[in-house]
Amino acid sequence: MLVTQPPPRVDRMTDRHLVRLGIIGAAIAALCCFTPVLLILAGVVGLSAIVGYLDYVLLPALILFVCLTAYAVWRRTLKTKPEKRN
Repeated sequence: MLVTQPPPRVDRMTDRHLVRLGIIGAAIAALCCFTPVLLILAGVVGLSAIVGYLDYVLLPALILFVCLTAYAVWRRTLKTKPEKRN
């Protein structure tokens, strides 16, 4: 007799995962935007031609991850608030 296991359960992202993802993404985007290390590394590797276009990619990424973090925190506070009953 062949015994099969049910397929793995696919969970949606929880608030905790959203907060973690938002903070990590915002930190990475902020480091890339505001440190000259990326510019130096791009020059060493020979990719200094793309330095002028980094702001077009990294600043929207920073905004996206900050908004994602704010959304996750807002969603978490809605879950923790007690419901008002009439």
